[in-house]
Amino acid sequence: MNLILFGPPAAGKGTQAKRLVDARGMVQLSTGDMLREAIASGSELGKECQAIMSRGDLVSDAIVIALIEARLKEAEDAGGAIFDGFPRTVAQAEALDSMLAKLGKKIDRVVRLKVDDEALSTRIGRRFAEQGRPDDNPDSFKVRLDAYNRNTAPLLPYYADKGLLTEIDGMGTVEAVATAIEAALDAS
Repeated sequence: MNLILFGPPAAGKGTQAKRLVDARGMVQLSTGDMLREAIASGSELGKECQAIMSRGDLVSDAIVIALIEARLKEAEDAGGAIFDGFPRTVAQAEALDSMLAKLGKKIDRVVRLKVDDEALSTRIGRRFAEQGRPDDNPDSFKVRLDAYNRNTAPLLPYYADKGLLTEIDGMGTVEAVATAIEAALDAS
């Protein structure tokens, strides 16, 4: 099964993906984690990504698609992928569809975590204070949230038209959201 967890930064996608990895043995493909790994490596790509993310801007499609493509076979061999933070644009969604088709696979379900922007700002402030992730500072988070709301809106009808979209209240407890996601996946 290939699943996209869809929602703005700090919506809980990573938390829910980790639960699904444990429960279903799928591989989480988190672009945020991949980008942070690139930054931590100190590579030229990592330095470029750090500069982009520090401004709150989105990393280019070409970089993100290359990161995903490098890990896709591993995920498919494990029984499927949980895409967390990808795709963010229709162009990325089309690229993902193409990559999966080459493997004879497809997206099986898209779960959108619906959350409140103000609650996210509060959540990100706490996460920044606790973890100190540079991409979580309140100023760059606002830019990221605005970019998410502007760039990802076309993805909702893209996946809804394919009959793949399920919307879940992401403001509930971690357990309540996990239960709703499991129910959506079991209904697929």
